[in-house]
Amino acid sequence: MSISKILLACGLALGSLSLATAPAAAAVETKPAAKKPVKKATAKAKKAVEKPVVPKEPNPEEDEPVITDSSVTEFDCELGNKVAIYQNVGDDEHIALRWKKRLHRLTRVGTTTGAQRFENKLYGLIWIGIPAKSMLLDSKLNRQLANECRNPEQLQPVAITEKAPEAPATAVQ
Repeated sequence: MSISKILLACGLALGSLSLATAPAAAAVETKPAAKKPVKKATAKAKKAVEKPVVPKEPNPEEDEPVITDSSVTEFDCELGNKVAIYQNVGDDEHIALRWKKRLHRLTRVGTTTGAQRFENKLYGLIWIGIPAKSMLLDSKLNRQLANECRNPEQLQPVAITEKAPEAPATAVQ
């Protein structure tokens, strides 16, 4: 016999052997694989039934406020910072403040000086507004975030109008 005939016979024997064992191996592999997902699905279904889904309670300080129907005032601050304040006409107790692409809800805090002070205790933001300027503070890090913030109305120069003091009327005799 020649070597080519022996190699051909070996190749045919190996080929037939691999074909005969492939379906049996495939059948053995599919049975356990089919059982595992069914068990996981039923276990997940039981867990879902056991724990009811509780809706998250809204947190006004954490959630972003809705700014539709709000008037907006934009402030230009030192170092190129920008702040926008959104205020509803009927609500003087809250404002929405846009800082660094995030909206925060702030609540009014009473002051003895007449300044407007709004706070968000969760994030530590404090907005203080006086007639000449406003500033944004971070109470958690104890630093200023934005200072010398002015809206377009505050950027206009102040016109000083002084009245000349009136001289008392004296009669000369």
